[in-house]
Amino acid sequence: MSRSAPLFLTGLCLFLLRPMFCGSSNILVVPVDGSHWINMEVILRELHSRGHNITVMHSATGWYIPNNSTFFTSIHIQMLDDEDKDFYNRMLLNYMECRKSSTFIRTFCQSNLIGSMLDIGHKLLSGAAAEMLNDPVFMKKLQDAKFDLMLTDPALPIGVILGSYLKLLMVFNVRWINTGEAHFTFAPSPLSYVPVPGSELNDQMDFLERTKNVLHYLQNLAQQLFIINPYYSDLLQRHFPPGSDLISLQLSAELWLVRTDFVFEFPRPTMPNVVYVGGFQCKKARPLPAELEAFMQSSGDHGVVVMSLGTLVSALSREVTEAIAAAFARLPQRVIWKFIGEKPSSLGNNTLLVNWLPQNDLLGHPKTRAFVAHGGTNGMYEAIYHGVPVVGLPLLFDQFDNVVRLTTRGAARMVEVVSLTEEDFLEALKDVLQTPSYRNNMKRLSQLHQDLPMSPMVTAIFWIEYVIRNKGATHLQSAGFSLPWYSYFCLDVALFFLAIIVAMMWASVAVCRILCCRRSKRKTKEE
Repeated sequence: MSRSAPLFLTGLCLFLLRPMFCGSSNILVVPVDGSHWINMEVILRELHSRGHNITVMHSATGWYIPNNSTFFTSIHIQMLDDEDKDFYNRMLLNYMECRKSSTFIRTFCQSNLIGSMLDIGHKLLSGAAAEMLNDPVFMKKLQDAKFDLMLTDPALPIGVILGSYLKLLMVFNVRWINTGEAHFTFAPSPLSYVPVPGSELNDQMDFLERTKNVLHYLQNLAQQLFIINPYYSDLLQRHFPPGSDLISLQLSAELWLVRTDFVFEFPRPTMPNVVYVGGFQCKKARPLPAELEAFMQSSGDHGVVVMSLGTLVSALSREVTEAIAAAFARLPQRVIWKFIGEKPSSLGNNTLLVNWLPQNDLLGHPKTRAFVAHGGTNGMYEAIYHGVPVVGLPLLFDQFDNVVRLTTRGAARMVEVVSLTEEDFLEALKDVLQTPSYRNNMKRLSQLHQDLPMSPMVTAIFWIEYVIRNKGATHLQSAGFSLPWYSYFCLDVALFFLAIIVAMMWASVAVCRILCCRRSKRKTKEE
């Protein structure tokens, strides 16, 4: 063997084992700010590290999205991100009023609040989209950029509208869309065992619960037809082919990267062009700052409870925060509480208040025993990833459904904020801390969540580049998307069979009547 043979074999191995890469591509991104951006940013950083050029359309006065970034170019547009953050605090107060109603009624009250929010939001969004499409200079700038792909979060439809108008390949980074969870847009969702978002039901429903589920579905359908769609009808008529609506534009996406995992979500039908990447933002815990590490170690064998209610809402009543602080003071554990506001008078010496905390790193610390959380999706997946049981204090939107899912799996307890007392909260804390099944069940979920051939992040990047490499993924799209509703449900076939049955019954009756008439005539003649 020549001396060059080992070099040749080494080069061949490197070539065969190289990652699938599609070169440098121009990707246009229309994200949603807030907690949604946390997910999108993780993907964009990875795409940038692989050589792709990223352009992000966002508000100049957004919450989290920076105007000057090292890994993407900004295009500033008008978005809902300019909205006053106090809006969510006002929404919380309205939610708390709904929670005072009966268990059956309160979820419909909350859905009505969301309908009001959709009414305001889509009025603004449709106007912003129309302004962009009516601006020839702006649209020419986008067309001349020669983007290869649109990556968007369709919770706000501006990205969907722009991507469809520019005829770009579209990949969705999605969980929520239109009036609910993305599955209700792209896949069959039998209401007998698939809970409608906002219903706070699980997949084991009795008759009354299935009735409630159907009513929630009809409520969401009415919001789609009578609140959302009308705002876009004129825009779509002027700029898109006849018959286009928001749903048809969304269903034209090449691929849906859905931020769920069936370890967390209830099993249900899905589609070939759907890839599940739930928890892709989770990562191993990093070392804590020295002060926090010292606090964690000072807890001894009792460990630490971590509490965070997210970034958008800070309007809990004084009575609730005092009750929470008093309950924490009675625990042997140490507590780290992300808290903004006036310090509770009942705060114990075991509780540390911080304006910000490294949530993922704290949840991954071996001293952490429980996580008190509002039920946001990112926090729930981080808790699952690190195997930390949850005491849920849901406040808004999908947070109630998220906590229900973990409660159903025996990994969480839910406490109603509107009726929270020191004793009730303390009982829930002690139950989760002292009952081994909560931690064992969450550890089991963590094991299942991480037992994958590829990590969710690697999976997400592979499929984005797959769409770019192959100029789309139309072979994965279901033909059912293009069928009219009566064909999709085979109502025309059912009507055809019904017509045949009616015709056969009519013919049978007619023959019987003819035979009876003949017999009657014969009898008459014989007499």
